[in-house]
Amino acid sequence: MVSGGVSDPFARRRTAAADAAIIGLMAEASRRARILVLYHSTSGNTKLMADLVAAGAASVPETEVRLREVAEAAADDLVWCDGVAVGSPTCMGTISWQMKRFWDETARPLWPTIEGKLGCAFSSCGGIAGGGELTCLALLAVLMNYGLLTFGIPDYVAPGRTLHYGAVCAGRPRDDADREACQRLGRRLAEWVQTLILGRPEHAPQAATYSRCT
Repeated sequence: MVSGGVSDPFARRRTAAADAAIIGLMAEASRRARILVLYHSTSGNTKLMADLVAAGAASVPETEVRLREVAEAAADDLVWCDGVAVGSPTCMGTISWQMKRFWDETARPLWPTIEGKLGCAFSSCGGIAGGGELTCLALLAVLMNYGLLTFGIPDYVAPGRTLHYGAVCAGRPRDDADREACQRLGRRLAEWVQTLILGRPEHAPQAATYSRCT
């Protein structure tokens, strides 16, 4: 109120804006995390990895997962998600042209509006030392060009088996360590989305009850 008992229209507007902001924050705090697993697969090996990454993300409570083959994916999938795990077979030491085309053409209109989402990578290659980590780094570089926040994983899923730059398999996932690396990648992405984007510190990796160094 102002002098004379006349209401202040600006105060009413400020109050309405504050109420709307509070409602928006409450809705954001209560919704599920949204994870996109985007992949390209020629032989089916990267598809097997993508399924495991998706399962790992889905294991985190209050997480919704969308699995998309790159040929079927749309720009709206990137708008929808809070975090994306991107997988490609290793082709001559780098990303497949199909995955590169998605980011060059389909996703291009979104640059840089998806800045601030989280991203990570995985790859299947022809054999041990076949370039899978190079492909992961190339994928991360693409995500960083769009302003996504990428991360490494310090965990060891078996003696001598880690995924610092992303999950990598020589061909298909062949053993428990390969499968756990893929699942750990998806789980870590969902954990960071829950922690950093949705403000739920109880999901932080530092609070994990599973073994992080086997």
